[in-house]
Amino acid sequence: MNQNRAAIRYAKATLDFAIEKKAADAVEKDMRTISATIFESNDLKKLLDSPVVKSEVKKNALLEIFKDASEITKGLIGTLIGNKRVAMLQEVAVKYIILHEKLKGEDVAFVTTAVPLTADLEKKVLAEVSKITGNKVTIENKIDESIIGGFVLRVGDLQYDASIANKLNSLKREFTNSL
Repeated sequence: MNQNRAAIRYAKATLDFAIEKKAADAVEKDMRTISATIFESNDLKKLLDSPVVKSEVKKNALLEIFKDASEITKGLIGTLIGNKRVAMLQEVAVKYIILHEKLKGEDVAFVTTAVPLTADLEKKVLAEVSKITGNKVTIENKIDESIIGGFVLRVGDLQYDASIANKLNSLKREFTNSL
């Protein structure tokens, strides 16, 4: 099973349990914190991905970092540790957010740019994505300087890559194929 499908299953199970316990919004807040924290910390990413670091150390670190999280979120962390899937914690968090937003009739548009979006540009993106999806949309702006310029837009399963890095890679493929 690929990582994406597994992440969706963990996220869906967590969402179902959170809805049953009437804590879906609180868990979404936790998931947003987890996603942002892991995205911003290369050290935390390395810790979670490391096969050398013992599971107990990872669990203790995560529970300390996210000590204010709900019991459902802490249970998810424990489950991922127990199943040796803790490296996918950020992906599970993102999938949870997407599933919960869809349930509320909203979508999350993940926009990756080389520099932060301006307020004006964010409004334009929101308007266009709302038109396309027909749902209320919120934007999560991620900064990744490696895309050089342009943007990568992801809403649910749809992705549009208008980054300079992607265009350069396309040109490179064309040149190598034509030789």
